[in-house]
Amino acid sequence: MKFKILLVAVLAGISLKTMAQSSFPFDNEIRDFKHQDSLSFPKPDGILFIGSSSIRKWTDLEQRFAGKNIIRRGVGGCELSQLVKYYTPYILFPYHPSKIFIYAGENDLAAGESADSVFSNLKALWTLINTNLPDAKIYYLSIKPAPSRINIESKELKANKLIKNYLQDKPNSLYIDVSSVIYKPGTIEPDPTLFEADMLHLKSIGYDRWQKVLEPYVN
Repeated sequence: MKFKILLVAVLAGISLKTMAQSSFPFDNEIRDFKHQDSLSFPKPDGILFIGSSSIRKWTDLEQRFAGKNIIRRGVGGCELSQLVKYYTPYILFPYHPSKIFIYAGENDLAAGESADSVFSNLKALWTLINTNLPDAKIYYLSIKPAPSRINIESKELKANKLIKNYLQDKPNSLYIDVSSVIYKPGTIEPDPTLFEADMLHLKSIGYDRWQKVLEPYVN
């Protein structure tokens, strides 16, 4: 229901500042993005990276894919459910991207949600995108393992499997494995040397691994 209210508001021309009176998670970051857009709005048909802090903290993403129209819209520690409920009218649909790379779902699981719940929200997000931007290519980046979140590893694996199977039959859609490339050699455990001190977010050398995986799809 909240998503419908937000979408109606956008279509009616109601400002984000007005909507913020009925605040939603990380609304300050959304306002910052819209301020950026007011100064220099991204060109259409860009390559949008959207999701949680693994996208927000990938601060050299644009430089790694220099020459490409990269739009980076990572939002705090957002959850996949929040992309569905709140953010798409502001930092997804207005850009009319040709490609959408999504990294979200990890925080949902860490907050206690089930793999089935994450899967349900991914299906809802896919439907929203396919309805509003039917020509856009959708790439879902697998939920990564992190040393600080070993306790949710089984849920991550289940959510990844459900989403991978679902996207196999969907047009213009692909599941991308960015998990196995950050395992310790010869294991199925995350390599702590690729992570920051919090053992949650990737270092630059961790993003090097992701870049190699994503290059064929971005290019």
